[in-house]
Amino acid sequence: MNTEETLLITPVDNYDAIVNDTKDDDSTPKSELKHLTKSSFPLVVSFVLQYVFSITSVYAAGRLGAKELAACSLAICTFNITGLAVFQGMATSLDTFCSQAYGSGNKKMVGVYFQRATLLMLATMVPLMLVWWYSGSILNQLVPDPELVSMAQLFLRIHAFGVPGLILFESGKRFLQAQHLFQASTYVLVVALPFNLLLNWLLVWNPNTGMGYTGIPLSIGITYWVISLLMFGYVIFIDGIECWGGIDWEKASSNWKPMLSLAVPGVIMVISDFLAFEILTIFASRFGTEALAAQSIVSNVATLCFQVPFAFAVAISTRMGHFIGDGNIASAKILNDLTVIIGGSIGLLSFCLFYFGRHVLGEFFTSDKMVLEISSKLLILAGINQISDSLNVVGTGVLRGQGRQRIGSILNIISYYFLAIPLGYVLAFKFGMEMSGLWIGLTIGVFVLAVTQCTSICLSNWEKILEHSHRIHDSV
Repeated sequence: MNTEETLLITPVDNYDAIVNDTKDDDSTPKSELKHLTKSSFPLVVSFVLQYVFSITSVYAAGRLGAKELAACSLAICTFNITGLAVFQGMATSLDTFCSQAYGSGNKKMVGVYFQRATLLMLATMVPLMLVWWYSGSILNQLVPDPELVSMAQLFLRIHAFGVPGLILFESGKRFLQAQHLFQASTYVLVVALPFNLLLNWLLVWNPNTGMGYTGIPLSIGITYWVISLLMFGYVIFIDGIECWGGIDWEKASSNWKPMLSLAVPGVIMVISDFLAFEILTIFASRFGTEALAAQSIVSNVATLCFQVPFAFAVAISTRMGHFIGDGNIASAKILNDLTVIIGGSIGLLSFCLFYFGRHVLGEFFTSDKMVLEISSKLLILAGINQISDSLNVVGTGVLRGQGRQRIGSILNIISYYFLAIPLGYVLAFKFGMEMSGLWIGLTIGVFVLAVTQCTSICLSNWEKILEHSHRIHDSV
């Protein structure tokens, strides 16, 4: 019997015995909270640094002119939906496969899953390359300015050469996170950030070597390759090599179906969230420049706050996967209950920041009194939304660790596209509530998502979760 056939060594014919015989390994709510907090801190830093990369690009474009700024923003928005969201969604399958394999003690399979997911994402990248190359014909249907569309298309074409590096980095992060090496991506990005700033100066602004606008996507693409190489350097020279059994093309290029069964729902979960906020921004543009500027302020603040629950979600998914891979259901139940408390606590803290800091936060972005007035009102609604959204974010971490991405994808689609966006549109345009209506609709939709997702988590059927875990691993 080979390694893949024995991935989870517990017999699969008696799940009652598995659940009943599980020991708690001295796991307590206090010890789990301490572990998650320790794991999450470097992840928060890592995610904020990644966010800074995008800000750097927008800043570089803004220094060149309004047209360059608009084109860069349009291109990045297009890539986030058609590229980044797709690859991050597909990579969520590794939150299940790698963490469960590591928890079961089959460490070499972590490396096999990494290779398989990377090949799958690279294969997906090929048709997306065509989308970016001919993005002008698509964007022309949405944006009336031909010059702006042409500049955005040029950005996407140049930027595309670095996407394989981004894919390697995203899958490499999961490879290391499954081994509890959460600090690796932080170290990599700390080194890469000043390099990226230097590239922007050399390729964009430098009077001798600067290329202007085209230097921005070029610097991003080079940075993608640099962070992927630094990530592999970390594995080779520092830590993480124990889960690498060498390149295995046969295993990496076969049995993609089980991974796709988790990758596709993962993509739906991520894209539904990405796209919902983009639609909200498009609606906001109908209410004038001030409303759009206020929406931009609220979105930026919300994005920064999002990094905290998202970091906990990554740590939770890894921890949950380890427990399920090990058959340690007692500890998994403790983590399950703790997740709701963590999500609610983060949400309440975020609400306090938004509510009590609503006047100060806006002043970081603008001094326009009208924009500040609108943003201060929206920040209250966004703060209320943070309570539910934090529960959702950490909840998706549980679902990924359990291998239940499909449930998350269904709940996301229903909550955002059958409730939040339609309700927001009606309140904003039919009832004349404008921006407040959009955010009230979103807040109600996200609240429903939080309730249904938390209910699904609290009612977890551990027998079926273990059975599903054995089935997907045995099939690969």
